[in-house]
Amino acid sequence: MTQIVADRNIVLPTIEQRAKLFRGFADPSRLAILEALCEGPLVVHEIVRRTDLSQPNVSNHLRCLLDCGLVASDRDGRFMRYRIKSPRITSLLSDVDALLEVVAEGVKACGNYRSNQGETPPDRTK
Repeated sequence: MTQIVADRNIVLPTIEQRAKLFRGFADPSRLAILEALCEGPLVVHEIVRRTDLSQPNVSNHLRCLLDCGLVASDRDGRFMRYRIKSPRITSLLSDVDALLEVVAEGVKACGNYRSNQGETPPDRTK
């Protein structure tokens, strides 16, 4: 289901691939980890300290981020050091922050996507 442009050499991502990529960014824990890694490569215990997430939670989300190709790891002695795989990811997160400056009120008011932090969805039966 890949779209191919006229010259047949360039393959564009499909809507499904884009959606799958954004699902990788859609979890607050993964975003916290990515934000921490934007400052530079870190080992798991450093990510735990910077994000206030548990070590098992960080390890689980790092596995997901590795599988998705958003982070990479390098051996550093007995530890694995994790880093953002592409500078474009850091740029994307920065662009998202800039976009939120424009659309934050609409995002906050949106009843379709609620965080799991005690917010209840609107009553649509009325």
